Amino acid sequence: MDPILLGEILAGTMFFGIIGFLMLGFPVAFSLAGVSLMFGAVGMYFGVFDPSNFGALANRYIGFMTNEVLVAVPLFIFMGVMLERSKIAEQLLLTMGKLFGKMRGGLGISVILVGAMLAASTGVVGATVVTMGLISLPAMLRAGYDPRLASGVICASGTLGQIIPPSTVLIFMGDMLSGINAQVQMAKGNFAPSPVSVGDLFAGAVLPGFLLVALYLCWMVFKAIFDPKSCPATPVPPEEKKNLGREVVVALIPPLLLIIAVLGSILGGIATATEAASVGAVGAMILAALRWRLSFRIVREAVISTATITSMVFIILFGASVFSIVFRLMGGDNLVHEFLSGLPGGTIGAVIVVMAIMFLLGFILDTFEIIFIVIPITAPILLNLGVDPVWLGVMVGVNLQTSFLTPPFGFSLFYLRGVAPASVTTGMIYKGVIPFVCLQITALAIMFIFPGLATWLPRWIYS
Repeated sequence: MDPILLGEILAGTMFFGIIGFLMLGFPVAFSLAGVSLMFGAVGMYFGVFDPSNFGALANRYIGFMTNEVLVAVPLFIFMGVMLERSKIAEQLLLTMGKLFGKMRGGLGISVILVGAMLAASTGVVGATVVTMGLISLPAMLRAGYDPRLASGVICASGTLGQIIPPSTVLIFMGDMLSGINAQVQMAKGNFAPSPVSVGDLFAGAVLPGFLLVALYLCWMVFKAIFDPKSCPATPVPPEEKKNLGREVVVALIPPLLLIIAVLGSILGGIATATEAASVGAVGAMILAALRWRLSFRIVREAVISTATITSMVFIILFGASVFSIVFRLMGGDNLVHEFLSGLPGGTIGAVIVVMAIMFLLGFILDTFEIIFIVIPITAPILLNLGVDPVWLGVMVGVNLQTSFLTPPFGFSLFYLRGVAPASVTTGMIYKGVIPFVCLQITALAIMFIFPGLATWLPRWIYS
C-alpha cells in the first residue's frame, strides 16, 4: 500500500480511536497521549512515522511553561476563585433579585445580568453556576418559577464566562491561533504577518457576548409576556426597599471597578493579558480584604483550587501535543485539507462543517479537549482558505459554550445537579437548557452572517 495513503488511514483511525476511548471514560490527557503513542508505534512498524519526531516534545513542553501569555490562565483562575470566596456573587444575586423581582421574569433577568457581570470579572464557569444554583434556584422555585426555566437560565447564564472576557478558553485559542496564523502567512510568502493576540480575541468577543446576553434577556421577556405562569413576579417587602439603592451601589461598584481595571487595561492597550490578570488577582484579594474575608485559610484554598484547575488544563494540553505531532506527521493534515477543500460551498462549506463537528463533539467532550484536538487540525486549513483568525476564534468560543449545556456530559448540568433540590429532576434540567442552546446556535448564525460583530471592535481599537 502507498505509504502516504497508509499514514492518512492511520491518522484518521487514531482520531476516532481517541474519541472512542474518551467515550469509554478514560482520562483525557492519558487517552490523547497513550492512543497517539500506540498509533505512532504502528506507524513506525509500517515506516510511515519517524520516532525522532518525538524529540520536539521536550521543546514544546518547555515552550508552554515559559509562555508569558499562558501565565494569565492561573492568574485569572485565582482571581475568579478569590471573588467567589469574597461573596461578591452572592451579594450581587440577592441585590439584583430585589431590584428586578417585582417584574414578571425579574428573577430570571437578574440571574442573566449577574451571570454576565461575573463572567466579565471572574470567567470561572463552575463557581458561577454553583453559586447561582445555591442562591437563585431556591428563590425562583419559591416564587413559583417553572423548574425547567429556572434551571435553564441559571446554567446558560453561568456559562457566559466561556465567551465574555477574561475567558481562559480565549487565552489558549489566542495563543494557538497566533502561531498558526504566522505559519500560514509565512507559507503564503508574507513574512511580516499581522499578529493575532489574546487582546484581539478579547475585543472580538465583547459584542458577541453582549449578543448572547441580549438573546437570553429577550427569551425571558418573551416568557414573561406569553407564559407568565412560568416566571411570576416576586414583590419586595417594604422594609427591604428602604436601603435598596445603597445596596445596589455597594454590590455593583466592586465588580465594575475590577472589570474596568482588567478588561479596560487590555482593550485600551495599557497592559497585556498577563499583566491585566495579575492586576485582577491582586484586585480580587483587595476586594476580599475589604469584606473582611481575606485570611490565610481562604488564600490557601484559592491557591490549591487554582493549582488543581490549572494542572488539569495543562496536562490535557501536554497530551494533545503528542496527538498533534503523530497526527500531522502521519499525513493527517493532508487528509483534513483534502476533506475540507473538497466540500461544496468552498470556504463557507468548510467553516460550517468544522462548526458542526465541534458542536457534536460538545455532547461528549469538554471545551479544552475539543480546542486542543480540533484547532491544530482544522485552523491551518481554514486560515489558508482566507478565514479571519479573530472571527474564527470567537465563533469557536461561542460554539463551544454549548458544550457546557448539551447532555449527557454538559458540565454546567452536572454543577447544577449537584446543588439543586430533589424536586428538580435531571430531566427538568436537560429540558430547561434546550431553548438556550437554540439561542446560542442563533447567535452563531448571526455572527456567520455579520462577521463584523467579531472583527470590528479589534480593528477599531488596535488600528
